[in-house]
Amino acid sequence: MMSGYSGLLSMGIVLAGFLTVLGVLGRTHRSSAAAASDKLKPVEKHAGIIDKPSNHTVDETVSRLKDMLKAKGVTLFALVDHSGEAEKVGMKMRPTKLLIFGSPKAGTPLMLADPHAALDLPLKILVWEDDEGKVWLSYNSTEFLKERYGLPQDLVKNVAVVETLAVKAGE
Repeated sequence: MMSGYSGLLSMGIVLAGFLTVLGVLGRTHRSSAAAASDKLKPVEKHAGIIDKPSNHTVDETVSRLKDMLKAKGVTLFALVDHSGEAEKVGMKMRPTKLLIFGSPKAGTPLMLADPHAALDLPLKILVWEDDEGKVWLSYNSTEFLKERYGLPQDLVKNVAVVETLAVKAGE
């Protein structure tokens, strides 16, 4: 009878220990989650995004950008026609196209400085038409990318080309 009781007692002690460990892990996890949420700050809508006006249609602006990229030897990795894709599924969207471009020679040092920079690379310019028919070029500001990834000043020039391209394409 004692051996059965001692077996139950041992099992109870093991179970209590297991539950204690789970409780500690749970508190640690909650503490980590709470600490992580404390670090998250509200993000201002469109923070770091620059909008430049274009004097051309979306298609003309995209064509100008493509020509400039080609002339500078910058690779156009993709052209995403958001409005065209929306139309394919029966939805209406004002002309909206995203150019994804860059140079591994310029981008790789940024990703070596901070691998998270790959989330914003290659560079992108969004060309879109607003509700009033005005065309815009939107992109992440150089300063935003510098601050977001703590880029050293000597690497900032590697992303600064985006502003020059956007301004010239809209002229």
